[in-house]
Amino acid sequence: MARPAAVLFDCDGVLADSEALVSRMVAEDLTARGWPVTAEQCQGIFLGRAIPDMVPVIERQVGPLPAEWPAELSALIAARMRQDTPAMPGALAVVRALAEAGVPIACASNSGRDELAAKLEGLKLAALFGDRVFSYQDVPRPKPAPDMYLAAAAACGAAPRDCVVVEDSALGTRAGIAAGCRVMGFAHETPAALLEAEGATPFTRMEDLPRLLGIVA
Repeated sequence: MARPAAVLFDCDGVLADSEALVSRMVAEDLTARGWPVTAEQCQGIFLGRAIPDMVPVIERQVGPLPAEWPAELSALIAARMRQDTPAMPGALAVVRALAEAGVPIACASNSGRDELAAKLEGLKLAALFGDRVFSYQDVPRPKPAPDMYLAAAAACGAAPRDCVVVEDSALGTRAGIAAGCRVMGFAHETPAALLEAEGATPFTRMEDLPRLLGIVA
C-alpha cells in the first residue's frame, strides 16, 4: 500500500475502547424507560450510529423521548470519559508514531462534539489532532454519509483518494468508501469478513497499522 497523504481515524472502537462502556450506559437508560435491553444488544443495534440516528429506533420501543435526551446522554458520556477513557491496545502508540513520521492525522466520529473532545482529552491525544476533529455536529450529515471524512481530508490538506480511513464498523466503512478514501477495517468487534464486504481492507492488530500503511518498514 502506498504511503497515505493523511490518516483519518474513527474514535470509538479504534482509538477509545469505549463501546462496551457506552453501551452499558445506554442499556441502563433504555431499560429504565421500559425497553429491557442488554449492553451487548445495544452495541449490536447502535454500533457506529450518531445519537440523533438512535432516537427513532428507541422511540419505536418506548414512545417519544424527551427533547433533551440526546444532549443529556451525550453529556453523561462526556463526563464519564473525562474521568478515564480506556484506550484500544496499541492505538496511542500508533497515533504518536504517525504524528512523529509527519503524516497528517484527523479524527472523525459520530459522537457529539463535547463527547468526542472528552474522549480525546481522556486519551491525551487532543493536542496531536489539534483542530482536525469532526463530530456529527460539525457536518451536515453523520456517517454513513461521506461528509465527515471529506471534511477531515480537507483539514489535512489532502485529496480523499490519497487518504486512509481507519474504521471498526460497517457503517463507518461505508462513510469512508463514499468519501473516496481507502479504508482499513479494524476487525476488533466487527468480523473481518463484514468489513471486507463493505470495501475495507481488514486488519486485527492496531500495532500493525504503520507497517501496513507503508510508514515504517
